[in-house]
Amino acid sequence: MQAKKRYLILFSAGACVILLLCFGGIQVPLSGRGPSRRDDGSLAGYHPGARWRRLQGYLQSFSTFEKDRSDDLSEHISPRQKRDTNSFLYTGKRCRMESCFDFSLCERNGFKVYVYPQQKGEKISESYQNILTSIEGSRFYTPDPAQACLFVLSLDTLDRDQLSPQYVHNLKAKIQSLPLWNEGKNHIIFNLYSGTWPDYTEDLGFDIGFAMLAKASISTENFRPQFDVSIPLFSKEHPRTGGERGYLRHNTIPPYRKYVLVFKGKRYLTGIGSDTRNALYHVHNSQDVVLLTTCKHGKDWQKHKDARCDKDNAEYDKYDYREMLYNSTFCLVPRGRRLGSFRFLEALQAACVPVMLSNGWELPFSEIIDWNTAAVIGDERLLLQIPSTVRSIHQDKILSLRQQTQLLWEAYFSSVEKIVLTTLEIIQDRVLDHNSRSSLMWNSLPGGLFTLPRYSTHLGDFPFFYAKLGIKPYPKFTAIIHVVTPLVSQSQPVMKLLVAVAKSQYCAQVIVLWNCDKPLPAKHRWPATSVPFIVIEGESKVISSRFLPYDTIPTDAVLSLDEDTVLSTTEVDFAFTVWQSFPDRIVGYPARSHFWDSSKERWGYTSKWTNDYSMVLTGAAIYHKYYHYLYTTYLPASLRTMVDQMSNCEDILMNFLVSSVTKLPPIKVTQKKQYKETMMGQSSRASRWADPDHFAQRQTCMNKFANWFGTMPLVHSQMRLDPVLFKDQVSILRKKYREIERL
Repeated sequence: MQAKKRYLILFSAGACVILLLCFGGIQVPLSGRGPSRRDDGSLAGYHPGARWRRLQGYLQSFSTFEKDRSDDLSEHISPRQKRDTNSFLYTGKRCRMESCFDFSLCERNGFKVYVYPQQKGEKISESYQNILTSIEGSRFYTPDPAQACLFVLSLDTLDRDQLSPQYVHNLKAKIQSLPLWNEGKNHIIFNLYSGTWPDYTEDLGFDIGFAMLAKASISTENFRPQFDVSIPLFSKEHPRTGGERGYLRHNTIPPYRKYVLVFKGKRYLTGIGSDTRNALYHVHNSQDVVLLTTCKHGKDWQKHKDARCDKDNAEYDKYDYREMLYNSTFCLVPRGRRLGSFRFLEALQAACVPVMLSNGWELPFSEIIDWNTAAVIGDERLLLQIPSTVRSIHQDKILSLRQQTQLLWEAYFSSVEKIVLTTLEIIQDRVLDHNSRSSLMWNSLPGGLFTLPRYSTHLGDFPFFYAKLGIKPYPKFTAIIHVVTPLVSQSQPVMKLLVAVAKSQYCAQVIVLWNCDKPLPAKHRWPATSVPFIVIEGESKVISSRFLPYDTIPTDAVLSLDEDTVLSTTEVDFAFTVWQSFPDRIVGYPARSHFWDSSKERWGYTSKWTNDYSMVLTGAAIYHKYYHYLYTTYLPASLRTMVDQMSNCEDILMNFLVSSVTKLPPIKVTQKKQYKETMMGQSSRASRWADPDHFAQRQTCMNKFANWFGTMPLVHSQMRLDPVLFKDQVSILRKKYREIERL
């Protein structure tokens, strides 16, 4: 009897131990194993159901993670997760900026990027060459590694599929031999394709160490938040600079198209990525939901063809993909062999709202972009619910989503250069956290690449956010008069101009920029004014100095003037009141236009008086002072140097810049009929306006600028703004800007 009791007690105790082990009552440390992917994902805070997601202080310093690996807990993971874990165990698996990045390298010279010199005999794909060229042409580039904060390999890491002809062999040894590698610290590695058939894991085939990854098709489990950057998958045909604009030319109300939901692409019969695409036929109805797949790809597709292949292939050939893309409200973006797909960028450009169907994909630039405002995030497991879900979206929301696709496409994705610059700007914001952009800057026009936080982090200091903030620009302007000829007479046009501008009720200050080789005139030689008057000697006497961001400019608006401009106080007042309604644009008087010369296959410049224009010259124009900062810091030194050497084209370059930012034309206001002739009649610049070389230089400038921007940003307009009652048959006393009609 006693023996039976002992056996019963032992049996009960054993059963309790087993139950505790199964339900987590006892946690057994696993020595000799790395952390599971689920553990790592929870540590990163990316699994909403994680038990200790909100507990503060759980993570110890990342510098001690090697010795703590044996303390990680084991949870049940799938075979796929086990496979990926084993292939993705990099040295810096838990890297974050504070643990794997040396900020001290950025303190001396700011955020500078060094590209390793290309090694003899090493092949580089066209796409990777475009990435390197974009970096070398940016304002971040430095040829001196001693000044660098970030390093980029010249070894091509884009395609790490061993079956690809672009695959670079022995990459591990080549990288380890680099003298500046330093285990990957302060390095960034660009990658589009990783892994190979049949599993297509995210293994790059070498240990990236402490380097950051700018990677396409990266999963949320392997993505290291605030360290890696998720980039879009782009094709080798993707343009290096410029890129086409989005295809939403006008807002159609209601915003419905011929199709509700479309997709056209490969169907994989076996292997990873096949499940979702194989199930698309369940929701295809051949009417407004058209989801087409084909088995006809690869050399041996017929060996694996199934019963649906012939029917799918026949249906696939009936539809033109471009026609579907441009005539659908939503575009399905299912995963392929990897998580990312070319369909993503194609949908964005076409203003076809992407419906994401790729579970676990860390969406491109997710750190800065709110994708809920531009895409529908679906679930592969709920494929059958997708049609009803997109049909339920209200037309107002559809229009908003579509508009946001265009903003994001043009701001960050339309060229390789924009993808690269966005990546670098994200990293720079991390490094200079106190000067980083807000979410509104990244997700509103004109986008983060044109909203530089080193200028200001206050939205009200930029010309783009007044309406969103419900405020207006400061109701005064600062006049900057550019002077290049000596002061010899009190009757010179510059003296009359100074007096007329200073009399404006909106003038806060007048600055004379003295770019003349002669010494500054004595103070008493300038006319007395009722507003503060400052004379500044131009930096190096170059023409670009007129667009320097001077600290002495206290107002938002700048009235830029050439010394021989002839304007009345009334004209100045009217132009400023117009600018207050268009604070992000150039508003002014002398207009010019561009055209495409098909006989010479180049852009042309014309000063003829025609029915449209695309530029307003800065010899008499008002714009926001932020454009001085952009001109000086955003544009490359090569363009500014060219302008300074010719002493010409600075006004054209400023128009290129502003139109590139706003995607809008300038605003022309009522101008005296004899304005051009008056200017040409003045002695100081008569030779310049009459000189044929001056005009030829401007033609050359147009094409040089268009080449750098990668496109022609100038936009034509046929609108001119006149004062209300201008030329109307009413008493002149009833007109506010009556002086304009008398001139």
